[in-house]
Amino acid sequence: MSVAEALVSIEVPPSSAGAALPHVFADEGKLLVAYIANASDPSFDGTNPRSVSPTTGNQPIAILTADPYLAFQFGPPNDEAISGHRLYALGLRPYGAFEVRNSSWIASFEKANRVHSSHMPELFSDYRHFILTFHDSTLEFIAESFSTSLGEGAVLTVLMKTVEQRA
Repeated sequence: MSVAEALVSIEVPPSSAGAALPHVFADEGKLLVAYIANASDPSFDGTNPRSVSPTTGNQPIAILTADPYLAFQFGPPNDEAISGHRLYALGLRPYGAFEVRNSSWIASFEKANRVHSSHMPELFSDYRHFILTFHDSTLEFIAESFSTSLGEGAVLTVLMKTVEQRA
């Protein structure tokens, strides 16, 4: 009998509710994600919001690193369609970070790997399924763990510097 999936909130630097502009870099072993973090601007009076791009500097940038990771998917749903996600009924919401306990996604990888002559189910026992929901996209990934840090600059520049440092 399988145990039902459950969703729990986790702590990461919150993303900007506007354009967080998440950027993903991945190879076969490492996943890096950079996004604009939510930061209050005491000079902003609620009028005339400013537009930002991946090259707009002086932004608070969160960097998430999963090294190693097993898999990731990045794309829909956005904040307006999040209610269509299969985990919405469990509490998935926009602009949040979550861990999926008893993940069916991880279970599907373990099941698919059973054809391997050296398969051992315990190879998958330490993996965890995480979800970050942004304004325009959702990131899901499987890793044993991840770390986050904060920087400042343009989201694309900070990501590329992080890639170079970890190469």
